[in-house]
Amino acid sequence: MNYEELSLTDWLPTTKKEMELRGWDSLDVIIVSGDAYVDHPAFGPAVIGRLVEAEGLRVGILPQPNWRDDLRDFKKLGAPNLFFGVTGGCMDPMVNHYTAGKRKRSNDAYTPGGEAGYRPDYATTVYTKILKEIYPEVPVLIGGIEASLRRVTHYDYWQDKLKPSILADSGADMLVYGMGEQPLKQIIKLVQKGVPMRSLKTIRQTAFLQPVEEELPKGTHWKDIELYPHEVCLQDKLKYAANFKHVERESNKLDADRLLQVIGKQRLIINPPYRTMKEKEIDASFDLPYTRLPHPKYSKRGPISAFEMIKFSVNMHRGCFGGCSFCTISAHQGKFIASRSEKSILKEVDAITKQPDFKGYLSDLGGPSANMYKMKGKVQSICDACSSPSCIHPTVCHNLDTSHKQMTEIYKKVDQHPDVKKAFVSSGIRYDLLVDDYNTVDETKSLNEYMERLVTRHIPGRLKVAPEHTSDKVLRLMRKPSFKHFHSFKNKFDRINKKHGLAQPLIPYFISSHPGCEMEDMANLAVETKDMGFKLEQVQDFTPTPMTVATVIYYAGVHPYTLRPVETVKDAKSKKDQNKFFFWYKRENQQWIRDILTKVKRPDLANALLSFEKKKQDKHVKNHPLVKGGKSKNKRNSGPRNGKQKVGAKRK
Repeated sequence: MNYEELSLTDWLPTTKKEMELRGWDSLDVIIVSGDAYVDHPAFGPAVIGRLVEAEGLRVGILPQPNWRDDLRDFKKLGAPNLFFGVTGGCMDPMVNHYTAGKRKRSNDAYTPGGEAGYRPDYATTVYTKILKEIYPEVPVLIGGIEASLRRVTHYDYWQDKLKPSILADSGADMLVYGMGEQPLKQIIKLVQKGVPMRSLKTIRQTAFLQPVEEELPKGTHWKDIELYPHEVCLQDKLKYAANFKHVERESNKLDADRLLQVIGKQRLIINPPYRTMKEKEIDASFDLPYTRLPHPKYSKRGPISAFEMIKFSVNMHRGCFGGCSFCTISAHQGKFIASRSEKSILKEVDAITKQPDFKGYLSDLGGPSANMYKMKGKVQSICDACSSPSCIHPTVCHNLDTSHKQMTEIYKKVDQHPDVKKAFVSSGIRYDLLVDDYNTVDETKSLNEYMERLVTRHIPGRLKVAPEHTSDKVLRLMRKPSFKHFHSFKNKFDRINKKHGLAQPLIPYFISSHPGCEMEDMANLAVETKDMGFKLEQVQDFTPTPMTVATVIYYAGVHPYTLRPVETVKDAKSKKDQNKFFFWYKRENQQWIRDILTKVKRPDLANALLSFEKKKQDKHVKNHPLVKGGKSKNKRNSGPRNGKQKVGAKRK
């Protein structure tokens, strides 16, 4: 579809005028969003809006309302008949606004023209408080990634303190966490019947507050887990860390327990999540009548870069079973994979090819991790009893079906579409699933066929993968495989390229300042990657975000599963110093690196890193771990090729 073929009523209304064009004098539900309104299945507010519409309600969207003036934006659609739905947007607003160094960003990918300043910090809380002030009697339901990841006591990096559930801060009536289609349908069904939102206390995947003295909701067979109270967590970091183990486990179980936490005079109740969406359910969500375009109101304000990035892409599935300790995907989308049908995927491909500005190139056939489509347990009862946060760490689960065959078949069918010249896979792939020395459970022997097709047909110039680090010690904390498996993957990748006369580069992603990472680990990373021929560019400093193991370690200083101490750099200088090792090839960093390595009596390593001769470094230099004072802290770290050496994965 294009703008010429559409009328204003093809989008959900954003103004009174647009309501009148539909003949509406009021709305049943109003969605307030921190993002501009893009009517596309990759944008949460649009998905929820279309779902509400499909349930027979009149719904409007209030995108990026001005919270600084007389608040007229919050009043222009009037009060909804049923409730407000509030989301901070597709990104946590604080991640959207600030770098890892807490520097204010100058642009916003979810705003026309990339302009910053169109949403507040902590947008969900700000919007909700305003709505409660203007319309105190209208229920407010909050959701999206900001609300989802802040549903319980959490560490806020930007204020450097523990904060209670966002329900307590915002005053919202109810919170939907995770992907919201399933609970929202149930909520709509009940509120349409006149049931007050504050009475909806047994809907899965929701959270709410009630007075401590009030009896717990009945009518379910859920077991309860009582977390340490918020006030106790404020005084005891170990108690906060111990809470997280339960939060993560119950987020990753098919049949979870109910979580309870006292916050002052109220009790937070987090009901268990729904089971993973079935194919028919996720297809229905993607097949709703989206225009697939930004609202016409933005036509003169410039492009919305987040939309431009995905306008010709197809999301094949949701969820991720990687369980990386710094990642929030599984905390929000779930560990178990919800996959679309081949029919639904090909239907979307066909719709994209009919867009007037489509030139024959699909930018992505992917998902949170591109190569997890249709993967699930071989024996369901084993998955039913599992609470592990990862299906592939520390090893690939023997019960996991890791066949890449169905993905390969879809790639082939998309390639056969007469209007598709190339279909790229730009989402991050799990490289560890593609090497035999790590993924030993692939009974269909599909890995080589998939990778051959990926490398020869679907790489947009270069392939991005995320080993994240080279140190086995750090990688274990990250829940990532040993770096020796990245060596295996690179060798396989290079062989396929050579076989087909290709010269496509491999682009690895790395993180500095992750919990457990010391300066020695970064120096080894620099030497190891230089030895492999890389000059790193795709790197980032660790940013603590709510609802991750790594963030708990960062704040509490201990691993939540063992409560054992983990050293973590926190001060800005140390974090910046670690980051410098990524850029050893920049002249401004070289003297500093030489001074640091000389200080710890490792001039040989400095020479290895800062030598620009083409010949390989001496084996004894390349293989040595960097240690303080020149003495090994870990006798297992003896060489880079045996997988034991200390040198050896954003989201996407």
